[in-house]
Amino acid sequence: MVQHPHQSCAGGKDRLMKFNVVVANPPFSLDKWGQDEAENDRFNRFWRGIPPKSKGDYAFISHMIEAALEKEGRVAVVAPHGVLFRGGAEGRIRRRLIEDNLLDAVIGLPANLFPTTGIPVAILVFDRSREKGGTNEKRRDVVFIDASREYESGKNQNTLAEGHIEKIVATYEARKDVDKYAHVASFEEIQENDFNLNIPRYVDTFEEEEEIDIDAVQREIDQLEKELAEVRAKMAQKLAEIER
Repeated sequence: MVQHPHQSCAGGKDRLMKFNVVVANPPFSLDKWGQDEAENDRFNRFWRGIPPKSKGDYAFISHMIEAALEKEGRVAVVAPHGVLFRGGAEGRIRRRLIEDNLLDAVIGLPANLFPTTGIPVAILVFDRSREKGGTNEKRRDVVFIDASREYESGKNQNTLAEGHIEKIVATYEARKDVDKYAHVASFEEIQENDFNLNIPRYVDTFEEEEEIDIDAVQREIDQLEKELAEVRAKMAQKLAEIER
């Protein structure tokens, strides 16, 4: 999906059409997406690197970014979590995008949101206003949001309620840490993680186990055993009365 076209292709061949906003849910890890043609792409969309033949995720991402207006266009793409941490060509492209200061947010969503797949997915938000000369060129951090645990469970498919969506949007706009939900990571922090964007590296959702009072548990067991012995004694008495 694209909105607000800025210019059309000159003669239908010379330039990509540019947009203020580019949004899409492309096929996940598409095999045989057209790598051979990408090597000689006349629009030069894959100048940061050519994705592997068997996984076209970064081909779609690269196209979307190049189709966004320089210094102001925004991109939001739904993708499998593999794009956050896979190495090789994808890792090199991911690093370039972060070094170029384009990545604005990573949002983890619940599993089973789509009828075609049950895997959890993520939304990657890119903002070309972070480029040199853009209004947000001084912004260097990335917002990580783990919204994977908040959803409405359905028989065949999970859904995000309006309240869940509003919380995600508000957290993205606030760009502040939220315990067990969101973290604003600096470029240096991402660099230290070798440009791995796996959300658990940034948002700690670990729940500490409740401390167990062993003595109290033992006292409860003793009491239960005492009550059980009393019940058994009463049952034996009743059975004896019946047998008479």
